[in-house]
Amino acid sequence: MRERTVLGAAAMAVVAVIGLSGCAATGSGSSSSSYENLPASGIPDYQLGGGYTPPAGVTIVERDSTDRPAAGKYSICYVNGFQTQPGDADAWLDDHPSAVLRDDDGKPVSDPGWPDEMLLDTSTAAARSTITKVLTTSIARCADRGFDAVEFDNLDSWTRSHGALTRAGNLALARALVEVGHEHGLAVGQKNTPQLGASGRKSTGFDFVVAEECVEYQECSAYTKAYGQHVIDVEYSDNTDRSWSSVCADDDRPAMTILRDRDLVTPSHDDYVFEHC
Repeated sequence: MRERTVLGAAAMAVVAVIGLSGCAATGSGSSSSSYENLPASGIPDYQLGGGYTPPAGVTIVERDSTDRPAAGKYSICYVNGFQTQPGDADAWLDDHPSAVLRDDDGKPVSDPGWPDEMLLDTSTAAARSTITKVLTTSIARCADRGFDAVEFDNLDSWTRSHGALTRAGNLALARALVEVGHEHGLAVGQKNTPQLGASGRKSTGFDFVVAEECVEYQECSAYTKAYGQHVIDVEYSDNTDRSWSSVCADDDRPAMTILRDRDLVTPSHDDYVFEHC
């Protein structure tokens, strides 16, 4: 999550899960399982605030793991892989306390930008193993419901941990999650984190990217150089002074660039925004 987006009631339902502890592509060394990678062209929609009938022309839809895939569309499943969802703190603390990052006083560490999300502890193999086992339930559900792919949010949590987490630890967890995704027949997307360059694809095994505001922050080439056309960019309507036509005219933007409202609300809300280039 680049900045706060509201995922709505669907994200809150993850509590129950945690408490319960076409064209074939081959994963980058992770598994022999076959899966369909993100198409290199199309019109995506980012529906994390609740599923709705996609606008005309949309061919790719991302929804929360607690939701159902959009019928007839290439469907991406959202899983918060490196932090807890706002409503599932008690489930993590009660059932998997060793997986939550702690400060020197033993208190859970929250993301400084989103205090209702705790950072998961990627610093040890034991903690990473626990996180992987917990999230495997969500990944399996994504596959069982018919999603084609999964993306794990907050890959870059180490940059907000004040040194408690490292890039190496986060990428070790990412590799484990990529392997699980591939084993379940899902393509796996890198979320943001342009500083990885090509290593996200070559070393970690990601298949595509879901970026937030790479045009706004002039980061798009870091993704397209590594993944070519397998990049979705979501720009937010409250964070740009540029006209949408000028964003679409940007030579560096990914072909699959859309504009959404920050809270990702459904079309029944007055704040709903959806545009595509």
